[in-house]
Amino acid sequence: MNPPLPETTEEQPKSSLVKNGVWGVMASVLQVLFISLFFAIMARRYQPAVFGRFLVANTVYQIVASFSSMGLGQWFIRQYALERDKRFFTSKFLKLQAGMGMAFMLINVIVAMVLYQDEEIRILCVVLGTNIVFDNFINAIKTLNVAEGEQRKSAIVLMVDGFLRLLVSSVLFIYPLSIVWLSVLVIAVRLFTLGIMLKLGSSSNINLVSLWRAPVLLADARQLVLDNWRFVVIGSISIIYWRSGNIIISKMLTLAHVADYEVAFRFFSILQILPLVASSTIYPQFIKYFNSRNFTALKSFYKKIFVLYTLFAIITYVFVYAFSGQLIPIAFGSNYPGAISCMQQMFLTILVLPTVLLQANLIVAMGLEKLDMWFNLISLTVHVAISIVGLLFVRELQVVNYAVFASFIIFHLLQDVFLIRRDMIKVKHAVLFYLVVALTVTSCLYGSAYVHPYLLFALFFLLVITCGIYFVLAQRRLQQAVK
Repeated sequence: MNPPLPETTEEQPKSSLVKNGVWGVMASVLQVLFISLFFAIMARRYQPAVFGRFLVANTVYQIVASFSSMGLGQWFIRQYALERDKRFFTSKFLKLQAGMGMAFMLINVIVAMVLYQDEEIRILCVVLGTNIVFDNFINAIKTLNVAEGEQRKSAIVLMVDGFLRLLVSSVLFIYPLSIVWLSVLVIAVRLFTLGIMLKLGSSSNINLVSLWRAPVLLADARQLVLDNWRFVVIGSISIIYWRSGNIIISKMLTLAHVADYEVAFRFFSILQILPLVASSTIYPQFIKYFNSRNFTALKSFYKKIFVLYTLFAIITYVFVYAFSGQLIPIAFGSNYPGAISCMQQMFLTILVLPTVLLQANLIVAMGLEKLDMWFNLISLTVHVAISIVGLLFVRELQVVNYAVFASFIIFHLLQDVFLIRRDMIKVKHAVLFYLVVALTVTSCLYGSAYVHPYLLFALFFLLVITCGIYFVLAQRRLQQAVK
């Protein structure tokens, strides 16, 4: 839920920022597409129960890995510019990350043994958990490239990584590998990616000799983590939020439900790219307006993006509601009929996710990242509590999806209350938004009983386009009136 916060300095050339932004967008889109295709092939070639075991092990690894860097990436970027001996400083950081990666790899094994009795899940957790060490090293080099304004290097390597994973899954069309051996090949790809990143994707500040000689004291590492604990929460909360659903489902429902949930989430991860990527452009603009105390421009810019995000959310939700019955079988095959209704329920959250991200950007731009952290924690607590309590009474996947939606509504309400108190928005602005969301959901639920879903989507599409054109023309007239 916390979009990546780009680090910018006045000295960095504007053209460099644009180029790095474009590479970041390309890398994000292609990597998500490659990984989604990787999962789609697996879903088609393995039975739902086998696929579900892989998803459970992958979820455990991702949750543990989200803590493994201890949120030190942001600290490194800020500190890097102040250091005179950059090679020595970088070597210490990389060595620290490698050490924490090995520690959390062991934690991953312990968590797997405690949570699951299934032997195959345990084996998959051990195999996939090896990724944590490689991920820590790769992410540390990515952080170094951000500090040096060389995101292009990371983008190229990660696109290659995603493509190689896709090739690994394509082997299943030729030879029926077991899920464990496929996981071993995935680890081999990650190791190869680390090699490329060290060779091509890193600066001259990295070499094995300096890494070996760099002193890393346990006391210093502990103090560093304590001083930057907020970044641990902010950096891991998004992954924990979505992956915790898989853990809860795996413990309280079946592996088939795990597979249905993940299939639906694959589409969600693709369609949320646009607001996530847009955040990298919007956040610096919020910073600029806030630091210059131009609150009129800040409010105006926020309201424009809010309307555009809302229109995007509406058309995305209606599209998924209308076409999910066709999209799931085309992409993942016919073994996941439960994923269709799961996808419709999950995409309720897309109605509020873009504006939650927008308002989180605004709050953090105001220097209140601690407040944003607490909003995230409250939302996560609500999600987990409703999911667990609800599943005790109703053993259906919809409980988790509605819990996610409810927690995002609460997140949005907390943001609204804060922004209203800061006079950034009015009460009627918030009320109108929730009325639009309620009207959209009601129209889909009840309108589809009388109107064909395709026609319903066409009507909403025309409505959104009309509203968008009217909004753009109104903004132009307002600008002309001001001039």
